[in-house]
Amino acid sequence: MAVLVAAPCALASATASAATLTVGPGKAHATPCQAIAAANDGDTIEIDAAGDYAGDVCGWSKDGLTLRGVGGLAKIDAAGKSSGGKAIWVIAGDDTVVENIELTGAAVPDRNGAGIRQEGANLTVRGCFFHDNENGILAGDNAASTILIEHTEFARNGAGDGQSHNLYINHVAKLIFQHNYSHASNIGHLLKTRALENHVLYNRLTQEDGTGSYEIDVPNGGLTFIIGNLVQQGASTDNSSIVAYRLESNGANENTELFVVNNTFVNERPNGGTFLNVGSGAVPAIVRNNIFVGPGSLTNQGDASLGTNFQGDPRFVDQAAFDYRLQDGSPCVDEGEPPGMGGGIDLTPRFHYVHPAGSAGRTTVGAIDIGAYEVGGEGGSGGSGAGSVGAGGEGGAGGRGGTSGSVGTDGSGGADGGASGAVGGAADGGEDGSCGCRVVGSGARDSFSGIAGLMIGAAVVARRGRRRVDVARR
Repeated sequence: MAVLVAAPCALASATASAATLTVGPGKAHATPCQAIAAANDGDTIEIDAAGDYAGDVCGWSKDGLTLRGVGGLAKIDAAGKSSGGKAIWVIAGDDTVVENIELTGAAVPDRNGAGIRQEGANLTVRGCFFHDNENGILAGDNAASTILIEHTEFARNGAGDGQSHNLYINHVAKLIFQHNYSHASNIGHLLKTRALENHVLYNRLTQEDGTGSYEIDVPNGGLTFIIGNLVQQGASTDNSSIVAYRLESNGANENTELFVVNNTFVNERPNGGTFLNVGSGAVPAIVRNNIFVGPGSLTNQGDASLGTNFQGDPRFVDQAAFDYRLQDGSPCVDEGEPPGMGGGIDLTPRFHYVHPAGSAGRTTVGAIDIGAYEVGGEGGSGGSGAGSVGAGGEGGAGGRGGTSGSVGTDGSGGADGGASGAVGGAADGGEDGSCGCRVVGSGARDSFSGIAGLMIGAAVVARRGRRRVDVARR
């Protein structure tokens, strides 16, 4: 009984001692790095988007900091500087949350500069924008770390050497990458992860006019769920494969389970290629209810478990505009099979992507449709528009988020008109199970999200009028 009583008291004491530090014109601190230097563990730093923070780079080892842009996206341009020759922000502290921040221009002598260099355990990035860096996010090895990235855009990142990417997650315990928009990388990959466990859920990963390589690269394998994504390979790609799994056997993760369910894949590389390139030694991949459009073989893995998939013309609403919703009468409507269970979770898609970097609940109507969208079961319009335009311009034609329902295995998220966040049990890596955080962008985005259990759920987020970013590589 003494332990049960003491723990809540300790938590209340820690919460009571946390402070909110303000940054910007007329605020207590002129720059984010000044506030970070003054902060204590657990503090929140609110950064006014109206401020000019060019060249304000730093690193820290304080734990539990929350850094949040207010009044829009708070922009930090590296302006030729870096912290420790690594990044704009080098985070050695644990349990960091970054919301509503735009990070750009990171470049260092070894061509590995990042918007964020993550060295501590546990990072949450929500509603942010990483563009024109050598790496958007570069996370180092940390076996105790869970990284959650949601409702965030990555664009034009990469040094052009094939060694740097839109984001690159090294050996961590778990990556949860959901409701994001990663596009137009410079020779590198749209997403690269070496995590032991990977949840790649309801994202738009489209190379568009970029020159990137793989759209999803999981070089060491690991328990991996690829569910409900829009994945497109452009004509200028440097690689014939779209998804690469366990192609590096050296240092491979022990688990080799790959679940590819209810995604939409589009290959616009004229010479075809391989949609799913699975390395030797992996157990048979589970591949169900996916749409494959364009030339190329579905997979090179001869014993892959291929359920009901569709290869051909699914009758998209507008493929040229990246609107991969299905028209009425599509051959994919009501033609899917029950996704089933796999890796300890229900593989049924609970959301669909809404452009840009948003989400809405997906409800199965009749038999489940093949692909990332359900005709008649959409809580919001789909990913139309070729992406956002150049800095300062208007956003591309995109959908607005609708309502979303429950997700996750440890908790449920209820959204009322896109207003309330999910509430659930604590996630791995010390994530808060009842975040319900609201992130407000520059007239761009209302994000209410909560973290619940093994598969993290987010309530509806619609991000509109976002500036364009390019994805990094490697």
